[in-house]
Amino acid sequence: MDRIRIRGGKPLKGKIPISGAKNAALPLLAACLLTDEKLTLGNVPHLADITTMANLLGQHGVGLSLNGAHPKQGFAGRTIELTANKIASITAPYDLVRKMRASIVVLGPLLARCGEAKVSLPGGCAIGTRPVDLHISALERLGADIELDQGYIHARAPKGLRGAEIIFPMVTVTGTENIMMAAALAKGDTTIVNAAREPEVADLAQCLTAMGAEIEGIGTDKLRIKGQGRLHGAYHSVIPDRIEAGTFAMAAAITNGDVELLGARLEHIQTVARLLAEAGVSIEETAGGLRVRRANGMLQGVDMMTEPFPGFPTDLQAQLMALMCVAGGASMITETIFENRFMHVPELRRMGASITVHNASAMIRGVKQLTGAPVMATDLRASVSLALAGLAAEGETTLNRVYHLDRGYERLEDKLSACGADIERIREQDEAA
Repeated sequence: MDRIRIRGGKPLKGKIPISGAKNAALPLLAACLLTDEKLTLGNVPHLADITTMANLLGQHGVGLSLNGAHPKQGFAGRTIELTANKIASITAPYDLVRKMRASIVVLGPLLARCGEAKVSLPGGCAIGTRPVDLHISALERLGADIELDQGYIHARAPKGLRGAEIIFPMVTVTGTENIMMAAALAKGDTTIVNAAREPEVADLAQCLTAMGAEIEGIGTDKLRIKGQGRLHGAYHSVIPDRIEAGTFAMAAAITNGDVELLGARLEHIQTVARLLAEAGVSIEETAGGLRVRRANGMLQGVDMMTEPFPGFPTDLQAQLMALMCVAGGASMITETIFENRFMHVPELRRMGASITVHNASAMIRGVKQLTGAPVMATDLRASVSLALAGLAAEGETTLNRVYHLDRGYERLEDKLSACGADIERIREQDEAA
């Protein structure tokens, strides 16, 4: 199993290209199920989760063609052509869905296109439960007949889906995406109230619009979708990954570096940027993206609570905690999205961090110096928080279970080493040799 070794203490200096957004690309890939024409997606990141979704779509009968990366930009992303002119299977099997919870986004498109879908329940998740009851109740409002049978969601709508008003009791990103795609082919108009406002949701809406959907209120918490008889093919480029941008911004800050994040968009991380400014981190727009550095050489502790967009994203909570471990004073981080997303805390403590957890909040008291240690990743964002801590630590840090990291970060070690980090991947076959 691969590991990553980091020798800390080197400031990051240079340019880091931001890849296409994983959380945007996954539902965009599923959108191909809504049409029998070709959907072409550009700037698709090279990630394990993308491969998993591609394999799932392949077993549904989708033809995929990969055109590779831009010849002069190794991180510009792949272009993928998807053609679902014939759906070979309406079943999303457990063996594939269990690898990635985002697989649930095939439920809405399959049901709308075929009148039936059978998707495995995603099951548990290390960072907490993500109930699909909101998806189910919303699809039932659109006229679907749904039963849970032997671990599968079996949805039927033989006469097609009908437009309706959907009021989500809580914000759900994948729920909004599923219903938006289903409603695009439903008869009549659908209104989604308390819709997720994340940039990834808006990116999907823009793609659906390019495919012929009529959607009003993009980027707001109220979406109106006018159902169409059919959608057509289109080209769409995936937005840059705001979570990757926020991660590398904190990497620059934790190492007292000076980095330009190529392609990053400030409007996607406004809340993050404001909080980092309070902590003593400068983020400035440039012609190519964003420049990140410490404002005066010092970091100060700040308090944060995770919230749906435009609030502080839960997917950057672990990274901020790593940054606060070396900030002056005390910080309080409160997690409101997932109930079990502090699993990185024991590993940060192994590196000398001072963190006390009480229920959904963590108190961090900054220390002068973290020290390198062997640590273990427990989930995607926890894994990169340990890498950030390793960049700032004295000595050597070895990060185990990096397959978590590979799900959401494209060639992390290459991007960091290009900016001066002493970081390398130790491959299992290299050790065996």
